[in-house]
Amino acid sequence: MKLILALLYGLFFALPLSLQAAPFNSFILDNLTIPASQILSGGPGKDGIPAILKPRFVAASQARFLSPDDVILGLSMGGVSKAYPIKILNWHEIVNDKIKGRSFIVSYCPLCGSGMAFLSKQQGRTLTFGVSGLLYNSDVLMYDHQTESLWSQIRGKAISGSLSGRSLQQYPLTLTRWQAWREAHPATLVLSTQTGYVRNYQQDPYAGYARSPRLYFPVANQAPASYPTKETVLGYKGKNSVIAFPFSELRKQDKPKFSYTFEGNRLLIHWDKDNQSAWITDPQGQLLTTTILYWFAWYAFYPDSLIFKA
Repeated sequence: MKLILALLYGLFFALPLSLQAAPFNSFILDNLTIPASQILSGGPGKDGIPAILKPRFVAASQARFLSPDDVILGLSMGGVSKAYPIKILNWHEIVNDKIKGRSFIVSYCPLCGSGMAFLSKQQGRTLTFGVSGLLYNSDVLMYDHQTESLWSQIRGKAISGSLSGRSLQQYPLTLTRWQAWREAHPATLVLSTQTGYVRNYQQDPYAGYARSPRLYFPVANQAPASYPTKETVLGYKGKNSVIAFPFSELRKQDKPKFSYTFEGNRLLIHWDKDNQSAWITDPQGQLLTTTILYWFAWYAFYPDSLIFKA
């Protein structure tokens, strides 16, 4: 309930930082790479949405809180697979985790529908991340505990602080349904609801948001009406350009996999219509880094993006 009230507060009372006292949410906005007027309060204060710092996991057979159709973010690293349920990420947005000594974060912004993973190493040290309570283009601004630099999730780049301008290395994730992930990864671990916080993980604090064209917060670049505001797209970043694969275009494909050439490289685009999931591999089957998110959010950050048409 507190989060729902905070969202309503953000909806009606979000103001540019230029109209509020600085520092905001206790952050000192030095070395900014974006206009301060585009940073908005999301409602909750710093750590008002608590990131998970010490995640617990259970075996697939013990994840009785999940139904077959529940949406999860799946990650495989070093022979270990893990599932991060959206119903938990909705309440925490960031999970700080590690596999075999390799640290990373899994981040999900409910306002943009964007799930992303990043390696936590930066300048030779491991960073841990929290939720700042601030937004840029309706997307969560993460912050690292070590320097309190602010990081744009969708950009994967720091926009203020001593690490401003530096980028995190994105790591491949799969967004799919629990049953499909479990069948493909029977030994998967699952993020437990034993998070250390009292939350009703069966309740969606953003219920109805994905089905509405309405945005809670303004964005710098308004997406054209060629697709619904919250059409799901698969975004891919090349060396020199980016491309979006709208799900409505992928639904027109007759086959679950097809070849596509981008920047001179052959990509294999995979489409799972039963689970409304998409991903990209190279010709050798290696999973490539992509981002699944809403159309408006991709366009807000990448207005010059190419668009795949079936």
